[in-house]
Parts: sequence; C-alpha cells; structure tokens
Amino acid sequence: MKNYLSPQLAPFQKNANLTLALKLFGLRIASIVALFFCSTIINAQKASTSVNIILADVLSIDSESTANGGAIDFRYETVADYNSQKTATVPKSLVITFSKAFDVKVKANGAYFENGTNLIPINVITIRRNESSTLSGTSTPVVLSTLDQVLVGGAALGSKLQLDLDYIIPQSKSSSTDILGKPAGTYTQTVTYTASAL
Repeated sequence: MKNYLSPQLAPFQKNANLTLALKLFGLRIASIVALFFCSTIINAQKASTSVNIILADVLSIDSESTANGGAIDFRYETVADYNSQKTATVPKSLVITFSKAFDVKVKANGAYFENGTNLIPINVITIRRNESSTLSGTSTPVVLSTLDQVLVGGAALGSKLQLDLDYIIPQSKSSSTDILGKPAGTYTQTVTYTASAL
C-alpha cells in the first residue's frame, strides 16, 4: 500500500532531525562547560598551610638519676675491709638528655667527709665511668676535690644517655690514717655533678 503522507511529512521529519541534532550538540556543549566549571571549582577549593618545627636546646639530668638525692655507703667493719680496695658501682648515676655535645664535671661540696669534728679528706675517693655506660666521650678517673673536674669530656648529644659510675677507695687509702684509726661513725660529704654544653 502506497504511503501518501510521506511527501507531506518529509519537511517535518527534516525539522525533527535538525532539532534532535541541535539538542545533542547543546548537550555536548553543556557537558563541556560543566566539566570546565567543575574542574575550576575543585581547583578553587585547595588550601595550604605552613607547618613549623621550632627547636630549643635542651639539657636535662633526669629525675631517674640515682645521683639525684641518692646515697652511697662504704662500710669498714672487718680487718679485711681496711686492707682492700672498696668499689661501689652505681648504675644510672646520671641519666642525661642533651641536644648538643657536653661535658660532665664533678666536685665535692667540701674538703672533708665529716662526722662532727672528725674528718676524712675527700681525696680518698676516686670516681670513674663504668664500661656499662651508654654515654660516650673521653673519660678519665677523677680523684675527688672541691674543684670542678671533667669526668666525661665531649659526650655526644642524645636522649636518656646513661652514665654508670664506679666510686673507688683504693687499698692504699683504706689502710692509711686518712681512714684507719678514725672514730667510728658515718662520715658524709655531698658530691655535685654538672653537665654543660661545649
């Protein structure tokens, strides 16, 4: 059967195709514009901030140091005690945190160990770094005096560095009149440690 309406509808069909093509073109343009604006919006939402790390030099002899209010006892109770070297090893004598290289110095706060009017000279004691220490540097045994003396020199910076100390009374001092023959009792003196930057 012949379609008599096709010639009459042809112009409308062309217009419909054109309209559809224009709509599709418009959608493409709209999509491109939308993508452009979306990317612009994303870029516009960026933010920046500065992060600062502010350092100060620190030096701390930690409260866990046994030298902080501690006490060391040398007991002379037998003949053998007076004829031998006495050594007291004190772990964690000093626990130090420092941000620079430093020295550790030691001194006595008085010239004698005192028991009332009875006196023992402080130079009977030698202090040295024990090998178990984690604190580095140059170490020399120190015969105790009232002057600041370098116990550990050029110690490297670090955190929770442990200085274990040996306190020694040599046999020559134990059996000398510095100790032997003194009245019985407890003889006391304070020893002070100082850590200072190089």
